[in-house]
Amino acid sequence: MAVVDQVKANYILSTLKDMEYGSVIITVHDGIITQIDKTEKTRFGPKKFESKEQKK
Repeated sequence: MAVVDQVKANYILSTLKDMEYGSVIITVHDGIITQIDKTEKTRFGPKKFESKEQKK
């Protein structure tokens, strides 16, 4: 098992700490972290639908 660089570990933890919805993908080559991708989602509350009667 490879040793994780403390700078990379701190970056991953801070990314997770600041994220509400999303994903973090860690790419490893030959036991070394080479890339970290962050995809963050923004969620809005449920949309309220108006009935046909309310539109008239």
